[in-house]
Amino acid sequence: MKARLQAPGTCIPETELILRPDGSLYHLGITPEDVLDKVLIVGDPERVPLISAHFDKVFRKVSSREFVVHSGELAGKGITVVSSGIGVDNIDIVINELDAAVNIDLATRQIKNTTKSLEIVRIGTSGTIQEDIPVGSFVASAFAFGLDGVPYSYSDSALEDTEKELVGFLKGEVPFLSSQSGLYAVQSSEHLLQRLAADMTRGITATQNGFYGPQGRSVRLQSKVETVIDELSKLRFQGYRITNFEMECSGIYALASMLGHKSLTVCAILANRATKEFHKNPSKSMESLINTVLERV
Repeated sequence: MKARLQAPGTCIPETELILRPDGSLYHLGITPEDVLDKVLIVGDPERVPLISAHFDKVFRKVSSREFVVHSGELAGKGITVVSSGIGVDNIDIVINELDAAVNIDLATRQIKNTTKSLEIVRIGTSGTIQEDIPVGSFVASAFAFGLDGVPYSYSDSALEDTEKELVGFLKGEVPFLSSQSGLYAVQSSEHLLQRLAADMTRGITATQNGFYGPQGRSVRLQSKVETVIDELSKLRFQGYRITNFEMECSGIYALASMLGHKSLTVCAILANRATKEFHKNPSKSMESLINTVLERV
């Protein structure tokens, strides 16, 4: 996905990029020194120390609301871990502030002449809609699509050709999606997909706006998306199936690509929506996924 970027040297007003009195970014509380070239995003703040416990050194720890940031070093590689909380609305904050930390001079508020590209990997949990994908396995998102419309808030945002094809395909095959004006699709970084997920199941991830009704769960309220799951599970696009539901991937892919960063989402499957099975030991799978990513990142 692409969008129009403001020109180098542009000065960002105080109301548009809010800083704390100490000069750190408003929500994450980070400074440029806190953001290293490799960034791992997790949803749950409690997963941040689980990852940084593997580091050889931890340089900095910052905590603010649901956003926890640890920066350190593992085997000579600088890594930043940040929790995003839940949803693409929070991802809009996280990706923009990570980018601002490395590509805007916070003292002068000017966009730098030379910008940096980060490697951003989301380590998450998810539920699959495919009967043959077992709980405890790992799924990498080659593509993701979302309904939130957040990327369309940015000027001249536009899908790449393959992403347009996927949106057109989804609208043509699924009546529920044909009326969704906020629908967009984004491709992962092929480089990260090959490097980190060569032996993982790959597919298309549906990023939903909620956990219950939007993902077809009926508790007291009856979801009208239940039947959509069956429709989605049968689709094939360029050899990929729609493998799983989660709540952040499409936003990460869209914002990262528009800003010139590489991104990938890998998830541990904790629930199989087709077989109604839930993982008996989810923490074991998450720890295994963390170890796998840290070995490869």
